[in-house]
Amino acid sequence: MSPISSLCVYCGSSRGANPNFVPMATDLGRQMAERKIRLIYGGGRVGLMGACADGVMASGGEVIGIIPQHLQDREIGHSGLTELKVVDNMHTRKRMMFDLSDAFCVLPGGLGTLEELFEVVTWRQLGMHDKPIVVLNLDGYWDKLVGMIDGIIDDGFVQPSARQYFSVVNSIGRLFDILAAPPETQEPDHPERI
Repeated sequence: MSPISSLCVYCGSSRGANPNFVPMATDLGRQMAERKIRLIYGGGRVGLMGACADGVMASGGEVIGIIPQHLQDREIGHSGLTELKVVDNMHTRKRMMFDLSDAFCVLPGGLGTLEELFEVVTWRQLGMHDKPIVVLNLDGYWDKLVGMIDGIIDDGFVQPSARQYFSVVNSIGRLFDILAAPPETQEPDHPERI
């Protein structure tokens, strides 16, 4: 049993070009349900977002989606969730996702996913929370991002301690290993320099 009860998953509203990503997102959802971990996410029915939510729901788990009204108006919201909260804007959505979550997982995604990742990492850097943040680097999707962050550190714009604010893992199993560890023993994983 995991010490966390709610996991926020940031990921793409697209399926992406890699055919492994949708099954992986569905499998993550299934494994969350098996571990009785509630999914908190952006409320979409499409892309990796929808696949992860569908995986949780198909396995009897709980999903809370949070979507801004303008996206709900475009009929992007997932109607088959435990609960779909419709909020006034993106800022409210992100804050509510943060407040309802014990930890964060980042799957492949685009600019919005990057923005969500950097926000929670920055908040952790500023001491606003100490919730685990895990980047799921399947098939090396985030290799360039990790390399870019290493470059920013090397160039002196970020302290090397920033590597402690998030973990980078290559498998769903390793994600759950990190989340299952008591908070005082959680040590971020980082791949060798990419």
